[in-house]
Amino acid sequence: MLDGGRSMTVSSLLMRLKSGLIVPNIARILSILLLLPISGLKADAQNTPLISGGVGFLTTTNGGVTALQPVISPVAAVPLGEHLLVESRAYISDFIAPKNGNSGPYQGDFFAGLQYLQLDYLAAPKVTLTVGDFLTPFATYNERLTPIWISKFQDAPLIYPIGNQQGSSIGVMLRGNAYSAPHVRLNYTGYFSVSSSVKQFTGERASGGRFSMYLPDKRLEIGVSYSRLLQGQQGNSEGFDVWWQPYRVPLAIRSEYAHGPHAQGYWIEAAYRLSQWSGPDSWLGRLEPVFRIQQTFRDSPGQDQLPAASTQRADFGLDYHLPHEVRVNTSYSRQFASTGNTNIWETTVTYRFLFPAWKGRSK
Repeated sequence: MLDGGRSMTVSSLLMRLKSGLIVPNIARILSILLLLPISGLKADAQNTPLISGGVGFLTTTNGGVTALQPVISPVAAVPLGEHLLVESRAYISDFIAPKNGNSGPYQGDFFAGLQYLQLDYLAAPKVTLTVGDFLTPFATYNERLTPIWISKFQDAPLIYPIGNQQGSSIGVMLRGNAYSAPHVRLNYTGYFSVSSSVKQFTGERASGGRFSMYLPDKRLEIGVSYSRLLQGQQGNSEGFDVWWQPYRVPLAIRSEYAHGPHAQGYWIEAAYRLSQWSGPDSWLGRLEPVFRIQQTFRDSPGQDQLPAASTQRADFGLDYHLPHEVRVNTSYSRQFASTGNTNIWETTVTYRFLFPAWKGRSK
């Protein structure tokens, strides 16, 4: 998300990229990512397009069945002058699993898609207008934690589908800062999306948004979200989220609660980097234990991509931050439900890259 008080310079884009649709084939994705920067060939250093993203290799053993998945997820950020910015993120993978689900030879299932493609317009110092295919701004996980180089666990929370439609929305979004003072900041996001059946850009008609309060002195953020599906089986989704990162301890606590038309649930995640022991670059300081607990409660039957029965799950992770933006995530999860209990083992190796599309010229 753009900081409403900053112009779109290379330095601000770098800060943004470091924090964090289905296309028929890979050639079309690459053509989009490569052609977007052409309009800025004569740009100065402040308008140099940036290419970012991650490369990863994922393994999952769920109920004794192992699947493999190589992934590349590039991000393009292309400033067009001082007030316009084109953003896009792709997801290209090959899911390799037993042909018959739990037996037989392994076979690959190739996928290539754009997760979002949007145009941002800095309408005022604290207001940004976005049009296109953007990540649905419900709660925090979808916009902040879905990149493979940011998320602590390979799997998204069980309640992720609530309020997020298909993960992205096609339409218009307005976000900005409603009030800012040294001790408190109030931010808002509102959107309206249209129904689309275009193969590359499918979407649902919906509206909603998020309002949050951030306390810089406490490094505490509290947000509420709302989404209304305006087609088919119409319904409301509400959400509540809390993030806290204390100053003196390398601890991050994140949590969300969401209530949809047919189910509700929550997740709470805590990550503690052992950097206080011998520094962040020591072998011990690179370790980061992670724990997440989550529950879903099924209120009524529904096709909402949530578990069919009420489910409890505990995730235990151990991440290791290697030099040069390489990270290894390992986790064990135990899932409990009336439909059956399951053990899940996962390992992810990711490499984070970031570079300008070309060397910009200083003014």
